[in-house]
Amino acid sequence: MTASYIRYLLEFKRPSGTSRGVLHEKETFILEVEEHGKKGIGECAIFRGLSFDDRPDYEQKLQWLCENIDQDYQYLKDELIEFPSIWFGYEQAVLNLKYGDRLYFPSEFTEGRSAIVINGLIWMGDIQYMEEQILEKLEKGFHCIKLKIGVDWESEHAILQKLRQKFSKDQLELRVDANGGFTREKAEIVLHQLADLDIHSIEQPIKAGNWHDMAILCAKTPTSIALDEELIGITDPVEKKKLLETIKPQYIILKPALVGGFAGSDEWISLAEEQNIDWWITSALESNIGLNAIAQYTFTKKNPMPQGLGTGSLFVNNFESSLDLRNELLYFQNRTEK
Repeated sequence: MTASYIRYLLEFKRPSGTSRGVLHEKETFILEVEEHGKKGIGECAIFRGLSFDDRPDYEQKLQWLCENIDQDYQYLKDELIEFPSIWFGYEQAVLNLKYGDRLYFPSEFTEGRSAIVINGLIWMGDIQYMEEQILEKLEKGFHCIKLKIGVDWESEHAILQKLRQKFSKDQLELRVDANGGFTREKAEIVLHQLADLDIHSIEQPIKAGNWHDMAILCAKTPTSIALDEELIGITDPVEKKKLLETIKPQYIILKPALVGGFAGSDEWISLAEEQNIDWWITSALESNIGLNAIAQYTFTKKNPMPQGLGTGSLFVNNFESSLDLRNELLYFQNRTEK
């Protein structure tokens, strides 16, 4: 088997606001493996500023993988434990080599017979921009919307109040993602304000790494808390279990590119389910290559909750999409359907 990679810059159609600033482009790496004339492709979807493996020797390690691509699975997994996005790309490339075309996890989904329910994501911006996005999602038939918050809570709270006045919790499920934007004291206030509006859950209300404070919040919160960034960088199963036992969150959110690919996600899911902690899967600004693989994996997990998958529509120079969004349902497109 041989392997090679290229660096690729995805350009946003519109600068996208997050609590970590405004994004204009997203760097990623495309890994290709070849064996006996067959090729497999995967995406090493690093997220600068957030990924555990955002470090100076990233490309050096990616080159190392290409040079050692014939080593056995467990050896490579151990060697890449601190490079979850590279491992994620390797998993995809090998699966794609095995199944061909655009397949990673063949199922009813890839046969076009079943779909995945996703939430609509609302990006940060001024009130008018956020309200425009919300209206667009509602017109498209979404019954679950996720809003990024934590920059201007007063304005964000006003938008949520307006939404709830128009739509009951039975009509519209509202999730919010704070990306660690609040202090513990502020989070305690916000959690009660969210409960008054029947908000489904809040992701990462305070910065990751504050296990004690997060445990206090989770123990008495009137609004369900989901851990997101909290999971990044924890690779030891014993430490993963300890985190879940200490904090006792209501949910965890899995971004495969950030938590050790599909193998890492499987491990988190198993540990969470042992403790009756619910979960869902979210993409993290991957190109259509990684997004396609995540969608196929997500379907196999059979979680009925709306999943946090993107649609690949954010970028002007994305790769050809294998996915088709119809209302809130994400389908896999067969070539003949195009």
